[in-house]
Amino acid sequence: MNFRVIQALVMRYLYLYTRAPVRGIELVFWPMVNLLVWGYLTQYLQKNMAGDFPGQITYLIGAVILWDVLFRAQQGVAIFFLEDVWTRNLLNVFAAPVTTRDYLAATYTIGLLRALVTTTLLGVLSWVLYSFNVFSLHGYLLPFALNLLVFGWALGMISTALIVRWGPAAETLAWAVPFFIQPFAAVFFPMSELPAVFRAFSMALPCSYVFEGMREVLRSGSVSTRDLLLATGLNLVYLAAAGVLFVRVMRTARRKGLLTKFATQ
Repeated sequence: MNFRVIQALVMRYLYLYTRAPVRGIELVFWPMVNLLVWGYLTQYLQKNMAGDFPGQITYLIGAVILWDVLFRAQQGVAIFFLEDVWTRNLLNVFAAPVTTRDYLAATYTIGLLRALVTTTLLGVLSWVLYSFNVFSLHGYLLPFALNLLVFGWALGMISTALIVRWGPAAETLAWAVPFFIQPFAAVFFPMSELPAVFRAFSMALPCSYVFEGMREVLRSGSVSTRDLLLATGLNLVYLAAAGVLFVRVMRTARRKGLLTKFATQ
């Protein structure tokens, strides 16, 4: 792994934002819209519901912030690849002495940076507009965010591998893949509310345990160590499997010249 190559790839991606600042709108606009929609819905429900329900509604804001960590990490990997496609730079990158490890490390870094930007923005807005402090998750915030970050990287590699395998027509998978799992990921409601067949799928997703843990921390101030360990273990499995898939697909693409399809679109 060459850190100078990784740095060059990351800087090349960041320079795109300096040349076209409008690209930054996508990074901040949609997270803000998502938070505003769920935030004001939360305020409305708090004012019009009785019992313990209004207090529990704050889980929605926490879910929005944590989900964005996963989504931005996934986007960092998938959009990193698509930016090279859109700028007709893909063949230049893979013709250069860039190894798969270098490329993946650069995408992970971009995913981390994107997640940091949007999480910071949402954290500040949720505190200013809704008096929700994301640090109320205490010391659990870091393991929650790290688990979602790693799972986002895994989903990003899967998204990119599918796009490379099926060609430019599959570019929408860069946005679709995270939402395929969202209904089963216990983002806004507990796993117990899912039908049995979907619950089994939910239990196989590491992010489900993170969102369940988030609600438990906000409710009681603690979380099951078992759930955190399950999330971490599943993440390692998904990351390894996604890495194997990505490497094999890229090797096949280089051998068969599949990457040239993107250069001619």
